[in-house]
Amino acid sequence: MNIAVLLATYNRREKTISCLNSLYKQVLPIGSKIEVFLTDDASPDRTAEIIKKNFPAVHVFYGDGSLFWAGGMRRSWQEAIKGTHDYYLLINDDTTLESGALLKLLSYYEKEHPVAICIGSTSNGSKISYGGRKLYNQKAVQSFSIYSTNEFLECDMANANIMLVPQKVVKKIGILSDCYTHSIADFDYTLRANKAGFKVVVAPGVLGQCIDDHGNNWKSAAVSLTERISYLKSPKGLAYKEYLHFIRIHFPHHLPMAFLKLWIKTLFPVLWDKYKTVEN
Repeated sequence: MNIAVLLATYNRREKTISCLNSLYKQVLPIGSKIEVFLTDDASPDRTAEIIKKNFPAVHVFYGDGSLFWAGGMRRSWQEAIKGTHDYYLLINDDTTLESGALLKLLSYYEKEHPVAICIGSTSNGSKISYGGRKLYNQKAVQSFSIYSTNEFLECDMANANIMLVPQKVVKKIGILSDCYTHSIADFDYTLRANKAGFKVVVAPGVLGQCIDDHGNNWKSAAVSLTERISYLKSPKGLAYKEYLHFIRIHFPHHLPMAFLKLWIKTLFPVLWDKYKTVEN
């Protein structure tokens, strides 16, 4: 069994080293091997140089600083599919795998289950930070995290902090869409997989550690309107055009509401603060 491991890195050298160390400590099924494909997007902290020195088996590729997460992962995946692999393991460079994580993911395929994408949940120490999500309503994007300590659970969409994708899925739906620069690409990919007839399942237990440090996904009224609009359009902010494209493709009935919410967050953050307070 050949497993291609895909990473995109930018200026998180120590976290990337920790991620790779945890990866290479994983126990593999007999006769299996991993091959790592890593794209560094011109990190000022010399991530690529250090990785090549400390992990010579890693295939390192280079961006010009404009790839962001989705672009970097696509580059790694494009290189990986030139070879022959049974699975593709997507890992965020700030994720540290728990012992036995890879075996837990692969255990899903040991039973007579249909081909599926298998997701690993991550924790920030006290709660689940990333993993699988279920939609409240199939026509709207709102969702909630799902998790189990002892069983595989089906989900609608998922984060790619730890995501194992069988080759059969890639052959049918390809890799991450080039419609997305940074985030959203993993949610889009898992939704597309579901629509193509593949299940997306969350493995039991916590398979890695990763801190959710994003905070609020809007800027406060203390920030100037110019900065708030810049954040609205930024790939690392609200990714305005890409997010609306995502909604148009997967939740067309929700498009007017999504459009309205983006602009309320941006133009009237005080109102949005009150709305979220009531909602929670």
